[in-house]
Amino acid sequence: MFKKKPNFKTLAPLRSSDRRKITDQIIAEYHLGIRKEEDDVSNADEQAKTSEDISALRSSLLPDGSQSAKFSTTTGPDLKTLTGIVYVGARLGEDQRILWFKINEKIYPTVYTLWKNPRIIPLLHTPDDVLRKMRGGADLMTPGLANGPPFPLNAARESTVAIASLENPTVPMVVGTCEIDVCALSNVQGVKGRAVKNLHWDGDEIWAWSHGGKPGGSAPNTIDGWGIAEISSSPGLEEELAELNISRTEAENIEQDVDRESEDRELKVDHCTNINGEDGTPWEEVSVQRKELTSKEVDEIFRNAFLFAMHQHRETHPNDVRHGLDFPIPQSLFISNLILPFLPIYTEEDTNAIQIKKTSWKSAKKFIKALEKEKLLKSKDRNGGETVIQDVDFKDMAISTFKPYRLPRKDNMVADADGDGNEKAVTSGVFITDDSVGQQLKKIGLLKPKEKLAPIFSSTGSTLHSFYLPAELRTLINAYIDSENLISATNKQLVVLNPILANAVFNGQTSTDREVLAKGTVPKDALVERIIMICTHYWAILRNDEERDQVKPKPGNAPTIKILLETRSGNKTVTKVSGTEPFYVSPQLLADELQKTCASSTSINQLMGGKVGAMEIMIQGPQKDIVIKALERRGVSRTWIEVLDKTKGKKR
Repeated sequence: MFKKKPNFKTLAPLRSSDRRKITDQIIAEYHLGIRKEEDDVSNADEQAKTSEDISALRSSLLPDGSQSAKFSTTTGPDLKTLTGIVYVGARLGEDQRILWFKINEKIYPTVYTLWKNPRIIPLLHTPDDVLRKMRGGADLMTPGLANGPPFPLNAARESTVAIASLENPTVPMVVGTCEIDVCALSNVQGVKGRAVKNLHWDGDEIWAWSHGGKPGGSAPNTIDGWGIAEISSSPGLEEELAELNISRTEAENIEQDVDRESEDRELKVDHCTNINGEDGTPWEEVSVQRKELTSKEVDEIFRNAFLFAMHQHRETHPNDVRHGLDFPIPQSLFISNLILPFLPIYTEEDTNAIQIKKTSWKSAKKFIKALEKEKLLKSKDRNGGETVIQDVDFKDMAISTFKPYRLPRKDNMVADADGDGNEKAVTSGVFITDDSVGQQLKKIGLLKPKEKLAPIFSSTGSTLHSFYLPAELRTLINAYIDSENLISATNKQLVVLNPILANAVFNGQTSTDREVLAKGTVPKDALVERIIMICTHYWAILRNDEERDQVKPKPGNAPTIKILLETRSGNKTVTKVSGTEPFYVSPQLLADELQKTCASSTSINQLMGGKVGAMEIMIQGPQKDIVIKALERRGVSRTWIEVLDKTKGKKR
């Protein structure tokens, strides 16, 4: 549902009464009330304790200081407009995230809420390969259900459920609604139809939202509260099991079977796990356990990653002697920017198997020396033991003839360098895309007439409350001049002033105004420009197929993206980029791309002197041309970019 980025309105603080009302609605909808026997709440102390528990529950669901905002998006093949409300909050020590979203008066939790509030909704399971598809927006078909029957008794039609993988059964990654009574299923093999409609997942735009443009939060490795053993010991489960004629011993056996199934490293999907309405051929058997790689195989993977990176730089920067690289390159940046992004890491197993410490070299330094031994690059050891890359032989046949392979796109891939030079690939395994790449932008200037121009516009049947393009305003002014017969009989380029024009346009406070009023005529072009100058100026940026009436104009002059080159620490040049947000360009995603294409470190900080939320990207080195190309790929015209080169002391 949120594969496409919604249009969010401005966040507004939630009043205490509104927050209490919302949390009470959540508690009622999801049956989260704190149960007490009558005898237990007969005295004031117990009543106070219950009140404290409810307050703590409210704070856990929606922390103090939470905010809300309306949103709109499109969904379905017919692009039906969908509106709702998001509730944003930040827990102690964490960033602001969307914790709940409301659609059609129904409030749904996000994965951030589920990671902190276990067991508030039923948890279903599915094989990891199916979950990967769901984290791309697919629904869950009935044959894809695992760890059952029996399924949770409250997983009924239209109920909200969470979905986790068999690989990591205690961490919910998807939120959806049941389309059938999942709890009543006695068998899933061979059953067709959709079981759960996918609403939100770890990796969609709701998950990715943050106030400062930071990437979405990583899922925890495990959550104790979602453990099967804990769920089985929850109040009321014994009675529910009794109704199904399942004894405690049988329930424990089911739990043990589930544990063995999730821990089985040779687990195979041998039943149909079609998704999204596919009734055709079932998934092929998928083994969760991959064959363990030898150190020689891992060596080859890392070497190919280097060749891939160099081949790509050679192809994308053919006219640059250094092919877009800024030498010398520190060892840590070499690994994080030129090796890790080109590793074929698709799953968590790949992350654990493909690490520098599992190569025969065991460290990044020895890996670099091995490449130097092949004469693929030149390196040098600096004082302190760090190795830097001085040059790369881009003409080597291994680089020039390398055949690229398909790479996953992940949201986070960094190097964790320790004192021994060991780096570890860290990825969240979340596939995301930058939807600004390939977008089409159109920047327009709009004019809104002031009240004193009302007589001119009313006579032409126009309104002061509309926004006009300059060309449209010229047409209206010409129509007014023609309707009032104000063209001079002796000179067609002159307009005879009538009392309305004289009072509305010329106030007589300047010598030019007094001269025009004295003559009683004014050139037509000068009159039009004067009226345009009187109007309030607005701007808007239209994205893709957006129409003017779909975007709210903003007052003032249209913004530009600023690229600043300046010298730091004596002779080091850095490139700073700011003002990308109005052009629908995420600073974080742009910084991630620039980190790879520039093979340089990047950082994102609050723009000095800018409004809250305006971010500035800083890249090491003079990277102006690469930044401009990256912006052009996102629909930004060069005329909208302002470059200031302080290294030469002049503006370009």
